[in-house]
Amino acid sequence: MRIERNTIVSLSYELSDADGNVLEKTEAPISYLHGGYGGIFPLVEEALHGKEIGYHCSIAMEPDDTFGEYDSELIRVEPRSAFPENVSVGMHFEGGAENSEDMLVYKVTDVTDDTVIVDANHPFAGMSLNFSCTITDVRSATAEEISHQHAHGDDHHHDHGHTH
Repeated sequence: MRIERNTIVSLSYELSDADGNVLEKTEAPISYLHGGYGGIFPLVEEALHGKEIGYHCSIAMEPDDTFGEYDSELIRVEPRSAFPENVSVGMHFEGGAENSEDMLVYKVTDVTDDTVIVDANHPFAGMSLNFSCTITDVRSATAEEISHQHAHGDDHHHDHGHTH
């Protein structure tokens, strides 16, 4: 079966940086609903369209194709008192983006006696990435999957969390 709109595609992948360091790697294949639903990078979706099980490809992607450029506006200096006592570098906090309703996840990058510096950039923002993948399965999506716009697991329980 070929990959086309409204098929569920399963693939194993490896995401690496320009120097070949592996940043992310699948333990088990992931599945997404093919056809512009935002389940995978659009550039990858384009490359996989019309392909079959066993197809392997490696796609070089610029920041525009993945997590965007690094945005210094997403770094904030907050008063130390706004955080819990045990705040430390590497912790994550959810917070509103400035002048916006959007919730962002901020990572603590520095803690001083008076301030905490947080950064809402994606860890891979501004990086050229290489996405290499192999298609492990292709099947028709169910009507429910199409209406929910994402793949459901074999056990029919699913959550709406996203890994990317």
